[in-house]
Amino acid sequence: MASMTHAFSTQALPTQAVPADTTAAPAPTPEDDGTEGLAEFNETFREAVRLFLEGNWELMSEQLWESVLSLSAVLLPRLLLASVAFLVFYTAYRLVDSALTQVLTRSDRVDAGLQNLLLKSYRVVAITLVAIIVLGQLGIDVTALVAGLSIAGIALGFAARDSLENFISGVTILVDEPFVVGDYIEVENQYGQVDEITLRSTRIRTVRNEIMVLPNTFMITNRLINHTKRNTIRVDVDFGIAYKEYPEEARQVVLPLCENDDRILSTPSPTVVVTEMAGSSVNMKLRFYLRDPSTEVPLRWAYTEKVREALRDANIEIPFPHMQLFLDEAKGLEHSVLFDRPDAPSNGSSS
Repeated sequence: MASMTHAFSTQALPTQAVPADTTAAPAPTPEDDGTEGLAEFNETFREAVRLFLEGNWELMSEQLWESVLSLSAVLLPRLLLASVAFLVFYTAYRLVDSALTQVLTRSDRVDAGLQNLLLKSYRVVAITLVAIIVLGQLGIDVTALVAGLSIAGIALGFAARDSLENFISGVTILVDEPFVVGDYIEVENQYGQVDEITLRSTRIRTVRNEIMVLPNTFMITNRLINHTKRNTIRVDVDFGIAYKEYPEEARQVVLPLCENDDRILSTPSPTVVVTEMAGSSVNMKLRFYLRDPSTEVPLRWAYTEKVREALRDANIEIPFPHMQLFLDEAKGLEHSVLFDRPDAPSNGSSS
């Protein structure tokens, strides 16, 4: 019995196998590696600052060198990726910009102002996209950056309301085309040629070769006359004759001035009309149409002088305002020198 008990006690019990841990640790992602590298750099840099405060210069230099090496190991791959991305996308941006510029330049349906708007809009959008892609390759959270820029853009929009209104007005001008670059316009008694249309203002070259810059909101909210829109324009030359003259005689003198001038259209034909019975003159107009609206101002000046010389050569009086004073029973001025006749004897002369 004792032997059996001893045998039972010494018999080895079967051991149960412990299941192996099959869950493997997740492989570190590039983002995790970058975060760990930056954390290591921060820790090393803090240690270098502590050594600097303690005056341990040798160990501090070693710590700084290690921090630079760790930071380079983290940033160098990202810098390479960002550089490659920048070169690729910037090259693509330049190629598309060159092609778009050639297409818009050769197009007859897109005026210079709209070309400028399209090119500038494309460049702003393209450069923004390239910057976002490069920043993403550097590990910067582009989503948070874009959200911050959106909030800043809203605040900036309220602060720069006038600029935003001018921008919208500029787009309206370029789309609606009340005038285009090269047109001769008159706005608020200012005459000149449209030199450039930008997103903020319109630049007009005056007849004195001055550049007048007007906000786009001013251009669309004020009365504007386009002298070039119809490709022809009528010029009116004002002049006046005395009441004793005959308008028909003046008409026969002035109308031949427009003959044999290729700059003036024969149809509609030039005319001379009476426009007003003024206080001291009969006012008339010489009217003719031009082939080229850009010659309006110099031709008006030239024909104003021609009309004056023609009327003078024909002995037709061109009146000017004057006043006649009639005195009736001015007894208070009887002994005034104003009424002394040159042949009258003076008061002190002897008879």
